[in-house]
Formats: sequence, C-alpha cells, structure tokens
Amino acid sequence: MSPSLAAYESIVNSSVVAQLRRLGKKLEGRRVVHVNSTREGGGVAEILEWMVPNMRDVGVDASWEVIHGTPRFFDITKGIHNGLQGKPVELSKKDWMIYQDVNEENAARLRPVLEEADVVIIHDPQPAYLLQLCPNRKGKWIWRGHIDISRPFRPVWKYLRTIVEKYDASIFSMAEFAQPLPHPQFLVPPSIDPLSEKNREMTPAELSGVRAEAGLDPDRPLLVQVSRFDRFKDPIGVIQAYRLVRKVAPVQLVLAGGGATDDPEGKAVLEEVMEAAEGDPDIHVLLLPSGAHATINGLQRLADIVLQKSTREGFGLTVTEGLWKGKPVIGGDVGGIRLQVVNHHTGFLVNTPEGAAHRIRYLLHHHERIKEMGEEGREFVRENFLLTRHLREYLTLMLAIRSGKSERILLV
Repeated sequence: MSPSLAAYESIVNSSVVAQLRRLGKKLEGRRVVHVNSTREGGGVAEILEWMVPNMRDVGVDASWEVIHGTPRFFDITKGIHNGLQGKPVELSKKDWMIYQDVNEENAARLRPVLEEADVVIIHDPQPAYLLQLCPNRKGKWIWRGHIDISRPFRPVWKYLRTIVEKYDASIFSMAEFAQPLPHPQFLVPPSIDPLSEKNREMTPAELSGVRAEAGLDPDRPLLVQVSRFDRFKDPIGVIQAYRLVRKVAPVQLVLAGGGATDDPEGKAVLEEVMEAAEGDPDIHVLLLPSGAHATINGLQRLADIVLQKSTREGFGLTVTEGLWKGKPVIGGDVGGIRLQVVNHHTGFLVNTPEGAAHRIRYLLHHHERIKEMGEEGREFVRENFLLTRHLREYLTLMLAIRSGKSERILLV
C-alpha cells in the first residue's frame, strides 16, 4: 500500500499536499477506473500502485482493472508496441481480429464497471479497443500512451489511430510523442513514489546485504542498468560500453531486470545478454522477481553511475530512480530520458556504446562531478518527477474534461 499523502509533507511541504486535497474535494465521489494489461512488472503498474490509493486518499472513488489475455494476444500487442516505437512489424488481419476478440472477452467481464464510471483511463494499446465495446458508457474516456510514438511504423499507428481517435482525450509523456488526433491532448510526464520500497532510504546494513547477495566488490566502481530485458533498452550496447571502459578502469557492471506478464520477448533478450556477457565474472546479469524492489533500490544506491542506454524510451522511471538516489545518469538521447537527463548537469545523453564509455571514463576520473551531478539530479526530481506533481496534473486534467471546456492543454 502507498503511504498516506500526509507522509510526503516532509519531502514536498504541506502546501503541496493541501492543494491536492482541495483538488480532490472538487472530484469527491467521482468514479475513476484505470485499466492496463499487467498488475506487476513495468512502469505503468508501478505508477498505478500508488496512483489509485492516493486518488482515494483525496476523495476520488478510484479503482484499477487489468485485462487478461492469451500468450498469442501478448505476442501481438508486443508487436504493436514495437511498431509504435518505430520497428517494422508484420501484423495480419487475423492478428488484429485476435486483438479485438481478447478485448471483447475482457469487456464482457469489465463492462458494468467501465460503463458506469465517470472517468475511464486506458493505459497503452493492449486494452485500447475496450472503448468500442462499451456502447452505453456514461463517462469520459482517456487514452494514456506511455511509449515513444514519435516516429511510429505507419501501418500500426494507422490502425490504432482509428481506435484512439474515438476517445474524449489522450495523454502523452512529452510533446514529441503526440500525434494528430481530433480531441484534447494532455502532456503529463510520469513520476516515482519516493517512499516506496524501491526508492526509500536504506541502512548501511541493508546495502551491504544487497552487495553481498549480488557478489559485488566494494572496492571497484560499479555501473548499474536496471530495466526489463528488452532490445529497446540496449543491454548489449551497455556491455559493449563496459568493455571499452574496462580497458582503462577496473569497473564492474550489473544488468538487472525482470519480465512483465505482457512482454513475451524478455526470455529471448535475456539469452542474448547472457551470450554477450561471455561468462565475464564482472558482468552480473540478474533476473529479478517482480517484488525485488529492495534489491533494485540497493543496486542503484551502490552504483557509482546509473545507465539507461535505451534506443527508444517512453519515459524511463529507472532514470528518475537513479537521479533521486543522487547518481549521475548516462542515458540514451531519446524520448523521456531527455526530460530528465540535463546534459552535463544531471548526467549525459549518448547515442553509441563509444559515447557511453567516453562519459563513464570522464566521470570515473572526475569524482567531484559524480557528487555534483548526483545532488543536482536529486533536486531536479524533487521539483519535477515526484508523485505529488503527477497526481495534481491528473486531478486537474479530470476537472478540465468534466467541465467540457478543455482545449489542447499542455501540463508540464
């Protein structure tokens, strides 16, 4: 369970929490339903874990539903996901029919809840078709796209657009992701819960335990990338950067992550990573269970440098997590990472393994910059990417949608 909003006053001050309660008062009793495709694994599930209880805390009648699907359905929706991020994929008419049929099966179960809600927020492509299966809906429906669709594979977006354009509004993480649609569009970057198990402060004993469990050397610099085993996260590129750095510095690397029930490619990518690691004892590839939040927290806090060398990224909550823990982040110069990594201030943006290696070497030779960037990054997250800002923008958005006066609104 997420802590009560009062617990965050020491981090963001009491006036911020008071404002949230005033906004919630205007929406008191409103029924809001979030729908996504998994209850564990991935940033969307992490956000909903705190979003729903905190909406309730301010008086909104919020709930969270998850659609179910077959392995074939999730193969197809992974293809949709990849296509939206620009990868050419083959999706047949039969694939789209399976996509619709699985949504129909879920609609039969969820229709009573969805049609009676005042606001329904559908997260990502997997459950997007539910809108067309709830003809008696009385509330407003919002599609929340979390991924980078700035340069989609056009056949995939062309089809999905016929679904999304029927929503009352849509939400994207940044302006570059927004596509031409005939309804109001909102920009709401994601955020982290600073008091969650993944982001809370840890004791020296806890950190020592994580270090020992992972088999890490306390006397050598540590590079850490935490993410799903996904080709767009470029774990192979991270290994290549590590090998370049190893030529001049005795570093060790952790690639840690888990799978998500709606991501069937994870096993194959993990096998590719293990092959690329070639049994190097200083490359620690950790497949973590969904509840290993304390381990992830510890690894990020033990790191000297946090990496997120994605080639596409909707936002990258692991970047936010690393910055919050006072670490400089070297990230791919893509998507939502650009919102967080302010080049030369909170970290560095890179495009290649060679570029990542160059920045790692620079930081390892300038330890004062590691500390300076870490401090600047933590304050940047406090000001921009904590859950209180995120909740405020969702509440404001719902008030605008309810009033019927919303235009294209940018919430940054």
